[in-house]
Amino acid sequence: MRVVRSVRSIQQLIRKAKSAGKTIGFVPTMGALHDGHRSLLRRCHRENDLVVLSIFVNPKQFGPEEDFGKYPRREQADKKLAKKEKVDIMFVPTAEEMYPEGYLTYIEVERMTHVLCGKSRPGHFRGVTTVVGKLLNIVMPDVLYLGQKDAQQAAVVTRMARDLNFSVIVKICPTVREADGLAMSSRNEYLTVSQRKEAKVLYRSLREARQNVTAGNHSAMAIISKIRSRITRAGSGRIDYIECVDADTFTPLKRIQGKTMIVLAVWFGKTRLIDNIIVHA
Repeated sequence: MRVVRSVRSIQQLIRKAKSAGKTIGFVPTMGALHDGHRSLLRRCHRENDLVVLSIFVNPKQFGPEEDFGKYPRREQADKKLAKKEKVDIMFVPTAEEMYPEGYLTYIEVERMTHVLCGKSRPGHFRGVTTVVGKLLNIVMPDVLYLGQKDAQQAAVVTRMARDLNFSVIVKICPTVREADGLAMSSRNEYLTVSQRKEAKVLYRSLREARQNVTAGNHSAMAIISKIRSRITRAGSGRIDYIECVDADTFTPLKRIQGKTMIVLAVWFGKTRLIDNIIVHA
């Protein structure tokens, strides 16, 4: 496995691989790798000749009051996991490498980024699309692998890639969960023991919502009310949002129809967790 820190170096390796006719799969991350990332890397390895992993805690997607400074950084542990998962190139740039002095250019997807997490975290998705756009230009992958847990992010990046004609296939892979259903996330380690126990209510409430939809309850307001009540009764969780949205455009729905995504964000202390589930009606 090659660990590369400069844009120029990784571009040279990519050009060499492409000239040899190799297909390139890419998994972009902010590090603190866990089994969710591992599942993306394994699929990437199965489907491509070359596996590229990036680790970059992107300052452009954090707000001034968010956790950029304390976001977990564990390069040595990440390197061991990457080697086990047969990563070929691990790209670990600095902020200065990605955003040189005088940097002025940003990518913004409209409408889809003004709701849900975009409303709660102004500027977040502009940072995400900008860094992913840069990484796609640098790595030039054939396939990009993203996790379903970050559903809005995955939808926004998919739209960006389509709108800007990036020559890449975007594959959204299933959420990987802990034994009690909590979606795996680097931020889970911020939770106290009691908060961690309470957080399992998120997926349980989503599963109950899917059962209600299957049983014929297609009112978004009624489904949201049931989820809200379930989370509130479970403990200290503070609800940021709960919505039923179109799975492709993230437009809020009054009635669940077709392929719908139920999405939520909940604070446990200072830790904000997100989750989602897809339902069909």
